[in-house]
Amino acid sequence: MRGARHSSPATLVHMTTLKSKLHDDLTTAIKARDELRSSTIRLTLAAISKEEVSGKTARELSDDEVQKVIAREAKKRREAADAFAQGGRAEQAERERAEGAVLDGYLPQQLTDDELTGIVTEAVAEARAAGAEGPRAMGAVMKIVNPKVAGRAEGGRVAAAVKRLLAG
Repeated sequence: MRGARHSSPATLVHMTTLKSKLHDDLTTAIKARDELRSSTIRLTLAAISKEEVSGKTARELSDDEVQKVIAREAKKRREAADAFAQGGRAEQAERERAEGAVLDGYLPQQLTDDELTGIVTEAVAEARAAGAEGPRAMGAVMKIVNPKVAGRAEGGRVAAAVKRLLAG
């Protein structure tokens, strides 16, 4: 297999399904000459690789960990788009939004505001039943909510919903 770019099939078996989908989609995007998609996926794969080699030993990320990296990259794009828009650089802001949209396609469907409010309302009732009141209730509610919304709502959005319901 001269010139083969991929490692042996045995190593590909270990690759997570989400990561292998990114690799497949990258190949498709390159063949289609889709510069936005290919560069976005390339940067995301680089972030995943960086995460895999950080720490004491290199390791393969699980699908959940890959999803967290993708979510972090998508959040960076949204923040950059906002910064560019505020700075009057509409073209760069649009590019960042487009990259964010590509990444959102790899993330689970985000919760609507109503769905998030419903989950937080239940968690607030549960925390209060367990005796959590005042500022301590925030931490107790977040512990209940976070596993239920993992990957489907940004942390800041969740915290804001919790604060709003604890205050009101």
